[in-house]
Amino acid sequence: MKNKLVIYLPILFALVLICGIFLGYKLIPVSSNQSNLFQLNLNRYNKLNDVVNYIVQEYVDSIDKNHLAEEGIYGILDNLDPHSQYITAEEFNDVNDQLIGNFEGIGIQFRIEKDTITVIHPIAGGPSEKVGLMAGDRIVFVDDSLVAGVGVTDRDAMKMLKGKRGTEVKVGIYRRGLIGLHDFTITRDVIPTYSVDIAYMPQETTGYIKVSKFSATTFDDFNDATRELKERGMKYLILDLRGNEGGYLKSAIDMADEFLEKEKLIVYTEGNNQPRESFYATNKGKLEDIDVVILIDGGSASASEIVAGAIQDNDRGFIIGRRSFGKGLVQRQLDLLDGSALRLTIARYYTPTGRCIQRPYERGNGFEDYYSESYHRYINGELEEQDSIHFIDSLKYITPGGKVVYGGGGIMPDVFVPIDKDERLQYFNNLIQKGLIFRFAFDYTDKYRSDLQQYKNFESFNKQFIISDVLFNEFIDNANTSGVKQDVEGVEFARDRIRIMLKAYIGRNLFDDEGFYPIYHTIDNIFIEAIESFNGSINQYGKID
Repeated sequence: MKNKLVIYLPILFALVLICGIFLGYKLIPVSSNQSNLFQLNLNRYNKLNDVVNYIVQEYVDSIDKNHLAEEGIYGILDNLDPHSQYITAEEFNDVNDQLIGNFEGIGIQFRIEKDTITVIHPIAGGPSEKVGLMAGDRIVFVDDSLVAGVGVTDRDAMKMLKGKRGTEVKVGIYRRGLIGLHDFTITRDVIPTYSVDIAYMPQETTGYIKVSKFSATTFDDFNDATRELKERGMKYLILDLRGNEGGYLKSAIDMADEFLEKEKLIVYTEGNNQPRESFYATNKGKLEDIDVVILIDGGSASASEIVAGAIQDNDRGFIIGRRSFGKGLVQRQLDLLDGSALRLTIARYYTPTGRCIQRPYERGNGFEDYYSESYHRYINGELEEQDSIHFIDSLKYITPGGKVVYGGGGIMPDVFVPIDKDERLQYFNNLIQKGLIFRFAFDYTDKYRSDLQQYKNFESFNKQFIISDVLFNEFIDNANTSGVKQDVEGVEFARDRIRIMLKAYIGRNLFDDEGFYPIYHTIDNIFIEAIESFNGSINQYGKID
């Protein structure tokens, strides 16, 4: 009997094992497309990783695995949307510094002029100003490296001059009027970057604020500016968001909240994997009693469009300018272990009436057509005629005040201001496009900087400095030798514009943006339209009565 048990024991074990597997199989949910018990779980299979490893191991030439993986990431993102973005470790700080609101470096505004790093302005209170760097200084050496006349780029300069707080960098400076080079040792520090380019009062009760981006510090900068202008008697505000490509969603929400009454919807977001999240105004708004006009153009995108859309859809103010860019996608950043990052689109945002202003795009072509939209708008005549813009009726929405607005292609302003299309402006436009006014103004400022120091502030400069006939003719001769042939009719037609732009750029070289915009605004049609809207009155359809 014992021998028989020994003989059948393996069979009993086998039967028990089979029963166990069978019962386990019955207890585990199996999808309808599984063909057998041991089918591979394709949802967990990393095909891309296998392909990369296979190429690295077997390819005929040596392959950098990290480079191959990065190229794969670019290819994947090219099939998603135009705003999902991979940021390499080398690019990370340059990209993120713009949103953080500060960086670590020596604290100068610079430009590459004639193959040399030229100081435009040392930032007030920054490390460079403290050691004595001045506007117009040329940086010839950084530590022991020659950086003049060697093809240095903006990125090269930033990599050498930026660095950790507390570290030192030695720069060799050439300064006009002094013999030889002068060495300065600069201790790097945290340098704030500001979102408000300028805030001033163009009229007694009208304030103007230009916001260039939406960073982590934008709302604080904006708050400081509005508080100062209100103390000076501001009752009307022109908020300039032209060229503002956006940034942090929260900064846009906080800014819009300043103008709107409690519980007014500002924006909501929603995506396939992101439930709807709505953002409402609070009772903290300090600008609810201020009449507001917002200026936009084709460079206004994302967070700028959130603010403009919230104001427009709540019938809180008017939008003046030209159609905005049309970016209605929200990104979230994933920081990767090697210092790189992925910004992935996770949701769309919708204005209070429910419109998504994201422009259509086609996948797989590098989104070239998407990013050349400004060219297409110019060719199609949209910048000259409002009637050239066509919206889809199915994307029509009505604001509480009865105003018709559209989704699917940016924010359309209430008051459309076309570009000047007079053919006699061709000469002036050529000067601007070639940067000749800008360059001449820089050279003039640099050459006569000691004489220009008599103007202690912008007010004295604006009142006393004039573009003389001699200086004007010198510029026209310079432009002629620089490739823009003199056009007698064009010169006469644009004479005042040229004078104003020359003075504005000289003012900027001396006093930064505070010396530029008040002069430039005298020929800025969109700004002039905004001023007239306050001096007159705008009806509910955005037209001046």
